Amino acid sequence: MASDPQSAANQRIVEDLVSRLRRRQVVGSRATALETLLVLRQVVSKARFSNIDQLINIIRTVGRRLVEAQPKEHSVGNTVRKVLHHIREEYHTASERPAVETSFSIAKFVLQGQPRKQQTTVPKSETRIPLKENDPDDPDSFARVLKPVLMEAIQDVFDELETVYDNISKNAKDHIHSDEIILTLGMSRTVESFLKAAAHNRNYTVIIAETAPSYGGREMGKSLSSAGISTFLVPDSSIYALMSRVNKVILGAHAILANGGMFATSGSLLAATAAREYSTPVVVCAGQFKLTPLWNLYHEYGALDFGDPSAVLGFDEGDLVEKVDVVNPYYDYVRPDLLDVFITNYGDHPPSSIYRLLKETYDDEDNEL
Repeated sequence: MASDPQSAANQRIVEDLVSRLRRRQVVGSRATALETLLVLRQVVSKARFSNIDQLINIIRTVGRRLVEAQPKEHSVGNTVRKVLHHIREEYHTASERPAVETSFSIAKFVLQGQPRKQQTTVPKSETRIPLKENDPDDPDSFARVLKPVLMEAIQDVFDELETVYDNISKNAKDHIHSDEIILTLGMSRTVESFLKAAAHNRNYTVIIAETAPSYGGREMGKSLSSAGISTFLVPDSSIYALMSRVNKVILGAHAILANGGMFATSGSLLAATAAREYSTPVVVCAGQFKLTPLWNLYHEYGALDFGDPSAVLGFDEGDLVEKVDVVNPYYDYVRPDLLDVFITNYGDHPPSSIYRLLKETYDDEDNEL
């Protein structure tokens, strides 16, 4: 292995993303996941290693650096964990090691409609690659032979991110029925895609809370109304008053936690709490790349991100500013008991099954990068 685990070129690529994450030039779960994946692909393609453990250490080192740069963007760490999981799978398949039995997958069960018999892992190609670690005559032979397989594993993660909106939306018509009144809030690309897909088969009405002070709901309202969907924009204070007329609440998620709770756009807790009061179903649309093996072990503010408080209460208010503490959280923590179902790109899952999905998606040793 080279004396330096990362080339100078890799170092520059990593530090560039670190800088952009810190300055909030890259924000949002999917955007940060894609940027992280691009960096990891560069790192793997240029890395020098003579065994799989060295490669995993290189990726974990890069992952820790990126997570430390912006710990509130949970999809950064999730992407690193997913890549590590795929790389291990591809390595065990490519090498002539004993095949690993695939345990029953709850995601596959939901997609297929019935459980399947356990099967051994099937290589993508019939020809297995002979791997020889630590060859003294050619120290780069291991990496050279394995890299094409690893790049294919990373491409699998890319493909999942590229198709996440379409895969979540394909069954939208089964969740939204004609003449229903749907409530959502803020701007979520996943929810936007889901609602537009349902509109091809159903006529329904959407009530959108504007989510002050970001007012993302206004952007969502323009997008949905331009697609011909009956749309009403309301202030956040109207959510509880209107809930008795709402048939379903559909929310997006910033991160899905191990206990089945989630971080979501500020105002989501208000909507979910009001929905519970009226026994209104709360549906969450989110890609499985937002699954994170973390628990909200602290109070509701413990892992949240905060914006400029002057957007809520300006300093020109004078005396009032000095008498109150003003917070402007980007996200709410919504408990699992306030949610009914997660609609993901791999099927629908209740909050109680999230821990099982995490076991299938990531390796336990990567929970802490």
